[in-house]
Amino acid sequence: MYIIRFVWLAGAALFLSTIDCYSADAGHGGDLAKRWCAACHLVSPDQQRASADVPPFAKIAQSPNFDAKSLTNFLLDPHPKMPELPLSHAAAEDIAAYIQSLKK
Repeated sequence: MYIIRFVWLAGAALFLSTIDCYSADAGHGGDLAKRWCAACHLVSPDQQRASADVPPFAKIAQSPNFDAKSLTNFLLDPHPKMPELPLSHAAAEDIAAYIQSLKK
């Protein structure tokens, strides 16, 4: 009985340790932003051109209600003016982490 309980608890602990273990990578997010987002957004300080109709990433980061998790969800289900991007959840988290890194 104790062995079964131990095995069950050990298995549950192992499963729970794998949930939400991904740590967003802002560096990778910056690379993705330069590839996918720079056609419209000003994504980095060294970028010269962007569309005037969309906010720069630094401005998004400074928004008082900025939340990386909400931004991740938004990127996975973009609004009509944004193109459909083939982003995985991890890639969207990385881009959100990059934008968050621009917060001063």
